[in-house]
Amino acid sequence: MLEARDVVVKRGAKVLLAGVSVAITPGQLTAIIGPNGAGKSTLLRAMAGELRPTDGAVLLDGVDLRTFPVARLATRRSVVAQSTNLSFPFTVLEAVMLGATVPGFGIRDRDAAVAARKALIAVGLESFEDRMIHQLSGGERQRVHIARALCQLSTAPRRPGETAALLLDEPTANLDLKHQGEVLTVIKEQSLSGRAVLLVIHDLNLAAAFADDVVLMANGQIVGRGTPHEVLNEDLLSHTYGCRLKIDTSSDGRRLVLPAAITRRQRTGAAAE
Repeated sequence: MLEARDVVVKRGAKVLLAGVSVAITPGQLTAIIGPNGAGKSTLLRAMAGELRPTDGAVLLDGVDLRTFPVARLATRRSVVAQSTNLSFPFTVLEAVMLGATVPGFGIRDRDAAVAARKALIAVGLESFEDRMIHQLSGGERQRVHIARALCQLSTAPRRPGETAALLLDEPTANLDLKHQGEVLTVIKEQSLSGRAVLLVIHDLNLAAAFADDVVLMANGQIVGRGTPHEVLNEDLLSHTYGCRLKIDTSSDGRRLVLPAAITRRQRTGAAAE
């Protein structure tokens, strides 16, 4: 289990996280949602071990992340940031293989290439392995980095019973509808295989469709947590996002979140105030 306990993060006098506690359970996909500036990415970076808490602690299977050597932590969790730039002219296959060439993994190049090709198949880029990564679109590059994270987790040497965590910050931001579905299906499969998956996402309908557990944040705090059905309700979301939202239900029982229509009179009235 990956767990934040009373995590506080400050930047100067500004409090980015104010005593946040949350546990990410293996076998579940947990989505963090909330308005801009809520602290979503800050929480993910803290739980990835990339950002040291001002107070509190992040634990992986009960052990403080601050005690993990960098190479050891790489065997237990993989991170996909909002944007990642590779300064060298890698091919797609070479970029994905970076996930398997972490010091201490001890993976042969041939085995790393096999794992990288499997990861590319998972994200629908199996025909791209010889392309140069800087020639890809933003969405294609994002899928390459997701494949790199999958390659890392699949080749990392871990002991039986140790939690493997996948953390992703807005992985579908640059993807069209088809590839959003494909990538989130792959991410969902990671949770179903027993990994702890933490996902920051703005699209509430995608969170409703794929997440088992939803964490709603505002002002550096958790203001709601539960199943999509429990958290995605009109009053809570409208208050948190500061606008009227309408909740509907799809034919398969999933929540659908839409902004309520705003009339011209409502707009002009708000401007007059």
